[in-house]
Amino acid sequence: MIRVLILAYDFPPYVSVGGLRPFSWYKYFREFGVDPVVITRQWSNSYGNHLDYIAPGTSASEIIEESELGTIIRSPYHPNLSNRILLNKGERKWRFVRKANSAILEVAQFYIPVGPKIEVYHAANRYLKSNKVDLILATGDPFVLFHYANKLSKEYNTPWIADYRDPWSHHKENTRTYFVKLWLKSIEKRIVSQSIYATTVSTFVQQKINEILPKLPMEIIPNGYDPDALASVYNITPQNKVLRFAFVGTIYEWHPLELFLEQLHLFKKNNEISLEANFYGTNKTTWINEFIRSKYPSLIGTVNTYSKMPNQVLLKTLASHHVMILFNYYSYLGTKIFDYLAIKRQIILCFEQDPVAEALRKRYFSIEESSNGNTQLQADVLRKTNGGIVVTDAEHLQRVLTSLQEEFLRTGNIACDSRDIEQYSRKIQVERLASLIKSISSQS
Repeated sequence: MIRVLILAYDFPPYVSVGGLRPFSWYKYFREFGVDPVVITRQWSNSYGNHLDYIAPGTSASEIIEESELGTIIRSPYHPNLSNRILLNKGERKWRFVRKANSAILEVAQFYIPVGPKIEVYHAANRYLKSNKVDLILATGDPFVLFHYANKLSKEYNTPWIADYRDPWSHHKENTRTYFVKLWLKSIEKRIVSQSIYATTVSTFVQQKINEILPKLPMEIIPNGYDPDALASVYNITPQNKVLRFAFVGTIYEWHPLELFLEQLHLFKKNNEISLEANFYGTNKTTWINEFIRSKYPSLIGTVNTYSKMPNQVLLKTLASHHVMILFNYYSYLGTKIFDYLAIKRQIILCFEQDPVAEALRKRYFSIEESSNGNTQLQADVLRKTNGGIVVTDAEHLQRVLTSLQEEFLRTGNIACDSRDIEQYSRKIQVERLASLIKSISSQS
């Protein structure tokens, strides 16, 4: 059996869509002839929100877990100065010091062994000193894991694969100045050019990588849904008294959240129906609650926010809803669309051509899009699978809400007649990745 060392920062029990991708490797690899050894960090999940990302680990020593699926090594985690200030003083205190400390470490970690993520490298290094692996697989971001994989590859003469969940130097948040952009591109090119292969989630991300590394062999391994995790939710039937909408995950600046809440307010004002719009594990909990209290108090009790929860619990919670809310990711497919499809609930995608949403996109969308690329990937998937409604604009949303209301009052449910979703199973994608790894290993 081929042994693969996996460097994965986001990993359960941390609640993150980014952690589900490497977790699926760990879960299914052995079924396809690959033995996974995961190096990750300890997650305490003390807060149930974004602060979990910087909270201290649970132990000062490594925690090693062995199971029939493989090995997980959880390295200690010690917050840096910036994170300690944030945890102790709050987000409004010492902002300049926090930003300066984070910026220095962000650069320095690629040249000297510093930063809060360095323990992942140390844990991997200790393991490799007494254990041989056939290949190293690093998933980013954080992209410093690529640096660690490259360093370990050279030291132990082991090939490595770079797995991109997102673009690196093309991300606007990473390239706010011209010199930072040049530096990141040079770092990315220098490090990733040493990998034997790269994998990523979509054609769009592949195009961005190829702009910097045109000769690097690449394979698209999409995200998807976990078929085992969803098996237990298929017998859940939503109640028939309140029409329930759900959204889960991060809300970005280009998402038309305010517009959606405005339209929900208008709909409720003009219609007498019991409904809920529940937001789970978002980064905008405080904003949503304050916005509703100040601008749309009629939505108090209708719009609700909830903390992050483990994926299995979350899926069961989502299955108790009738409609899933999906904001447009344009050139991205994202991850939540696959779980939405898998639980077989109607999806409403907001929006395809709304002028307000387009203005937000032009101002805030975080990736440099190609002029000739497909910018409606989610809409294409929904139309292909019959998995939901592609909402054109705010006016169309009112008609969609009216239609959903009529169906719910008539039947007590919202039908979903999706098809051909099995192709998005993570198990299928892991099988493809395992086949690629075995091919690369035999060539090496």
